[in-house]
Amino acid sequence: MAKRRKLEAPSAEDLNRIEEEFRRETSRTASSPARGTAPIAQVAADSAALLQAGAPDARAREAELARYRQAEEKGLLMVDLPVGEIDADVMIRDRAVLDEAEMTELRLSIAASGLRLPIEVFELAEPRPDGMRYGLISGYRRLMAVRALGGLTQDQKYDTIRALIRPRTEADKAFAAMVEENEVRSELSHFERGRIAVIAAQQGAFVNVEEAVNRLFAAASKAKRSKVRSFALIFEELGDMLSFPEALTEKRGLRLAQALRQGAEARLRAALADVAPADANAEWALLEPIVAETEAAPRDPRRGGRPRVAKPPSGWKDAETLHTSAGITIRKMRDEYGFLLRFEGRGLDDDLMDSLVAEIRALLERP
Repeated sequence: MAKRRKLEAPSAEDLNRIEEEFRRETSRTASSPARGTAPIAQVAADSAALLQAGAPDARAREAELARYRQAEEKGLLMVDLPVGEIDADVMIRDRAVLDEAEMTELRLSIAASGLRLPIEVFELAEPRPDGMRYGLISGYRRLMAVRALGGLTQDQKYDTIRALIRPRTEADKAFAAMVEENEVRSELSHFERGRIAVIAAQQGAFVNVEEAVNRLFAAASKAKRSKVRSFALIFEELGDMLSFPEALTEKRGLRLAQALRQGAEARLRAALADVAPADANAEWALLEPIVAETEAAPRDPRRGGRPRVAKPPSGWKDAETLHTSAGITIRKMRDEYGFLLRFEGRGLDDDLMDSLVAEIRALLERP
């Protein structure tokens, strides 16, 4: 059997000698490569040393570039774009008309203080022969105002406009973004809401008008979406003949839509044919007799809806009861505290009652 060798711990003198040899070896390696060291190892060591020296600046530049690319992808970068390269009509706008007084005020504001809010565009799939490179999503009035200022002043600062370049998106999202901005900044009229819902559906952004209303006005109440669908029907049936559609009040519009549902389209179009009304009230005067006649007629059960309750003849039934032509009954009563007015009828809503209370208050506060 082999004899085991007994291990002995190194003395302090041995440890000092080993440490001294290690220091000499590492010092020689740092000053010049030792014999037997592979060249690739030395190259790698030198490259690592150089990278380490420049790493903070390189990493900062790379991080900044990454943030820029991320902001660009999300459409968060504001740039100055030539106004001549922006197609304002690539999408049908939700604004049917532009109020000249409001546009003048906007132009004066931009001339005095500059553009406070950038427009939103998306880059076209490829530049067009007419020089257009971008399509407008929102900011139609701002773009028109800047273009007008450029034409009036010939100032080069109006050759460009501050814009956010949004990622190219689906048509439904683009329509929704446009409607959302105008609803927040300057509320659309009832007719404009219905109009853009129909146009968006016709352009294929939505399956039908029902889906367009539900998606474009998703934050609205069920009652408000129902009203939008009523004005959408007016645009579909009479939009080409009405001269003052944006002036239709909610009450008139809902009555008109109901008449259309009852089959009065041909008579309403005939009433508008070859007539140029002076204003919205004159136009309504042409339509209202047909609407009232339709309301008084028995409802066609084939058209669905709730059974119609026959309205009493309009006028005073007695000294205490008044039946209006709109189907609303007003009853005057009196108790120990004073007089009471009771309003009845399906045509009543919060907006109408608010207007009525305001009229009563104005009447009572007259000197």
